[in-house]
Amino acid sequence: MYRKFLQQFTDFVFVEHTPSPSDIIFIPGNGYPQMAERAASLWKEGFAPLVLPSGKYSTLTGKFSGVQAGRDRYPGSYDTEWAFLRDVLLKNGVPESAILREDTATYTYENAIRSRELTDSLGLTIRRAILCCHAWHARRCLLYYQLMFPEAEILVCPSDTGINRSNWYQSGQGIDLVLGELERCGGQFHLILREI
Repeated sequence: MYRKFLQQFTDFVFVEHTPSPSDIIFIPGNGYPQMAERAASLWKEGFAPLVLPSGKYSTLTGKFSGVQAGRDRYPGSYDTEWAFLRDVLLKNGVPESAILREDTATYTYENAIRSRELTDSLGLTIRRAILCCHAWHARRCLLYYQLMFPEAEILVCPSDTGINRSNWYQSGQGIDLVLGELERCGGQFHLILREI
C-alpha cells in the first residue's frame, strides 16, 4: 500500500515536460551547474532566444554557498548565484547578449517575483517559458513561476542532481528533500494564498 503513496508523492514533486519553442528559459538560483548546462543545451537547440538566471544567494547563509558540483569545470570565485550561472551559460555556448540579469533574489519565490519584474521592465511578453531547475524542486518552482506568469505556459525541464524520481525514497537525504518540498508547498502557500 505504501508504494501507492510513494508514487503519488513522486508524481506530484517530480514534474517534467517536453520542451517546446518558448520566449525565455528561466533558471532559479543555485550552486549546481546542471540546470544552466541544460538551459544552454536548450538555447543552442533553438528553444528560446533568452535565458534568465536569477539569484543573489540564500537568505539562510547570507552569501553564495559556492559551486556544489563540477568545480573542475567552474573553478571561479562567484559573489552571486547569477554570476555563477552566467559563467556556466557562457562556458556552454550561450552568448552574453542572450543572458538577462537578475541578481537580487534570495529564495525561490523571489526568483519568480524578480524574474517577472525584470521581464516586465524590458517589455517582454512571455507566452511560454522553459523552467530549468532541480528535479526534486520542480513542483515548487513551477507553482511559483506559474503564479508570477499566470498567462504563460511554463514547461519544466529539470536536471537530475543526484536525487531523482527513481531513488529519492532510498536515502535519508532524498526523503528529507522530497518530503520537505511537500511541506514547503503547503506551508509557504498558506501565506501566498492569503495575500492573493
